Amino acid sequence: MLLKAQAIAKSFGPVKVLTGADLQINEGDSIGLIGINGAGKSTFLKILLGELKCDTGELTRNTDEIGYLEQFPESSSQFTVRDVLGRPYGHIENIKRKMREIEASMASGENIDWNAMAAEYSKLERDLKASDVQDEGKLIRSLKKVGLVQDVMDRTMDSLSGGERTKVMLSRILVQADDCDMLVMDEPTSHLDVETVEWLEDYLLKSHCSLLVISHDRYFLDKIATRMTEISNGRTREYKGNYTDFITKKMLDLDRMEKEYRKYATNKRKQEEIAEQLHKDQWYLTTHKTREKLISKLEKKDKPEEIKEITVRIQAAPKSGKNVITCKGLSVELGGRTILEDVELDIHKGDKIGIFGSNGEGKSTLIKALLEEIPCKGELWVAPGAKIGYYSQNHEGLDPTLTAEEQLMKVIGKERRGDARAILSRMLLTGDDVDRPIKTLSGGQRARVALCMLLLEETNVLVLDEPTNYLDIPARHAVEEALNEYDGTILAITHDRYFLDTVCTKVAEVKAGSVRIYNGTYSEMKGRPNTKEIVMDADEYKVLSPFTNWVTGKKYAKNDKVLITPAETGGFKWALEQGKMKKTGGRQRKKVSAPTDEEK
Repeated sequence: MLLKAQAIAKSFGPVKVLTGADLQINEGDSIGLIGINGAGKSTFLKILLGELKCDTGELTRNTDEIGYLEQFPESSSQFTVRDVLGRPYGHIENIKRKMREIEASMASGENIDWNAMAAEYSKLERDLKASDVQDEGKLIRSLKKVGLVQDVMDRTMDSLSGGERTKVMLSRILVQADDCDMLVMDEPTSHLDVETVEWLEDYLLKSHCSLLVISHDRYFLDKIATRMTEISNGRTREYKGNYTDFITKKMLDLDRMEKEYRKYATNKRKQEEIAEQLHKDQWYLTTHKTREKLISKLEKKDKPEEIKEITVRIQAAPKSGKNVITCKGLSVELGGRTILEDVELDIHKGDKIGIFGSNGEGKSTLIKALLEEIPCKGELWVAPGAKIGYYSQNHEGLDPTLTAEEQLMKVIGKERRGDARAILSRMLLTGDDVDRPIKTLSGGQRARVALCMLLLEETNVLVLDEPTNYLDIPARHAVEEALNEYDGTILAITHDRYFLDTVCTKVAEVKAGSVRIYNGTYSEMKGRPNTKEIVMDADEYKVLSPFTNWVTGKKYAKNDKVLITPAETGGFKWALEQGKMKKTGGRQRKKVSAPTDEEK
């Protein structure tokens, strides 16, 4: 056992972040830590690493050999890449801590082996002096493994792009991984391109280290996790298996808990009614008190937590013509360097194209050229009827000094404050979050404000730059579901392979100045088995009278509960129109078969 946390609680002022979090990490474990934004995942990690103290609970750590990749890569101008690679997490701190322990023992006057203590202290002093001297070759090899060149060694961290900074932090992991028992990573794939993510997956699978990873990348969690731990309402729940296994088991868990709670509530209510009647009929006896004692001894079942859902419905403007964007021989030069050359694209109405490629290959340049924001050579035609909506991963369209509410009212008018709050509420932005300046919101919250702005536009072409970045998994599902329903055209730059497989009908790889289009999903392009199932939000319906769904041939009995995703509604149209079933208001996640290209 490397680390064990029991009943960890942590509050910041009146806000209880963790109330009973448990985790045990053994040798060989590979654990995915998940939860919605703000659930307390990063706080829990910092407590496990000793960077924060818990209010209550017990923490046992049997190793100091821990590698740590932070969520937000070092970006200070004070440190060069060489400095960062030469500062393994906790290394210097551990040496100093051991030296302090020896000093305390010597000062206490205890019966100790002074010669052994002096020798150990001398060794630690040498280690501390040598801590800044690293094997240059090892540093260079670690950089090359993540796709960086030796020239970046003396550049400051703030001069690098987000993706390059993350790669440097990954290199730091490689520098120390050989000597680590455990690697802890907070959102390691956030700014990585697909190629680097897949390299990281392979590297971690071969690593001898135990792994604890916070991630919203569903394919990444499917590949590397053998256990999933979810943080919800301050508590943890563990599931064996990867992310796909977790989804299946959690849905079964919620269904079981709902049934147990209903049974408990019904039994309790029935016993209370009997006790009340006994008290009325036999007021002179104490029979009802016996019944009340029985009620108090009933095993209490908690009502399953109500999951708040983000609701996204992107309305399309009147459709454009069949051809939306066409370019022939398109080339882009910037700073005397050719970024793109001889690009041929023919984008039709309803196409949903996912654009991917290594960082720096020209994905954003391609989009800017198509939007006519930068000069280009060759032929470019954009349909006059194209109404384009643009989503930027850096959210440049947001004014950081405004509140979320003010940002929306700037577009729809100050008199429509209620409408602005209603739209934000659909994205689960309520209370203080609506009234705080945007610059104080988290990355996920800012992303949701930017999506709200997109909802206000009438578009038939969406251009999206990393639409799932900063979003937690439930928010990603909501956005993907909305984009699947959107009947306009989509161009999306993304490194999210799940998004490329479940939303996009075509993928475009940008590499070495060219753009290669593939009709199909990312997995199909790579020659891998495509995702057979996806997870979508589904509304719960109750069957009022028996019927047969003639689309599937399945029979339904009275009082059956049915989960129906928006994509499945057509198959139940007749039953709904005939009043055979009604919506209960419940909403859960449901696994459904991924649509084929024809169905999309």
